[in-house]
Amino acid sequence: MSTNLHVGTSGWSYPTGRGTWNGIFYPKPRPKRFDELAFYAEHFETVEVNSTFYGQPRAEVSRGWAARTPRGFEFALKLYQKFTHPRMYEERVAKALPERARAEAAALHELARPTAADLDEFRRGIDPIASAGKLGALLAQFPPSFKNSPPARNYLVWLLRSFTDYPVAVELRHRSWSDEVADTLSLLNGFRAAWVQIDEPKFRFSIRQNYLPNIQGFYYMRLHGRNAEKWWRHEKAEDRYDYLYSDDELKEFSATADAARRLVKKAYLYANNHFSAKSVANATMIKQQLGEPIEGEYPPEFVERFPNLAGVVRTAPSMYR
Repeated sequence: MSTNLHVGTSGWSYPTGRGTWNGIFYPKPRPKRFDELAFYAEHFETVEVNSTFYGQPRAEVSRGWAARTPRGFEFALKLYQKFTHPRMYEERVAKALPERARAEAAALHELARPTAADLDEFRRGIDPIASAGKLGALLAQFPPSFKNSPPARNYLVWLLRSFTDYPVAVELRHRSWSDEVADTLSLLNGFRAAWVQIDEPKFRFSIRQNYLPNIQGFYYMRLHGRNAEKWWRHEKAEDRYDYLYSDDELKEFSATADAARRLVKKAYLYANNHFSAKSVANATMIKQQLGEPIEGEYPPEFVERFPNLAGVVRTAPSMYR
């Protein structure tokens, strides 16, 4: 059995909201000294980190992540939002400024421009993970508004060149990139960057992909769910990811991942439909379909929520009651 396929979830900590993992995958209330990441790492060999999108990574935090996970565990780290979502970063900065300063649009725009100092800060923050041999890839996730244009291509070249020492996976969502597929492939292949293959609700402007690897170095797939009704209009951001793939729906991705891992050195598949630990269930189902070992013990409450996994996962006495 090939060992170059890494299956996991996007994020491991969802402590609040209706879609919390507490009481499903994690205990509620928590035992003293309970460690979410260590518990997660008993079940999966990789995780995609979301927190590095919302704030620059800190070396002391990264060092702790590396120390709390076993040998062979790998992290995929999402790039800080300033590198991929400048408008979002600009809006966040504006909210923190006095009202008079918000009127300085040109100055705010300049603040949102990534600098060499930002690059160095990110590299320093992830160095403990890279030095421990636990860095799988960097994820550059661009918004749907990032359209294929000369300025966008120039910026993408700059970004990939800036992180050329790391494996980089690029998530493009606007259809203009797949409409000019040859040019997009040429750009990404030139930097040995993986074109992230995504499953999500499809709209007129959504990217079209064939799920095939574009380089031999590594392959990267993300499953966001198919909750089209709440994709753009939702009360809470977590509602977008309230979707559980059926066993039949997952077979396509399991088959694709199985084929891809035979063509590349490493393959990563992350379930991002994190609402109420549905990503945990789907990642486990994918491992089952691929004949991968299913490690760790799951609480009975998890099997009660996802009865199709009864007999598939090992259960432990309840930690919650």
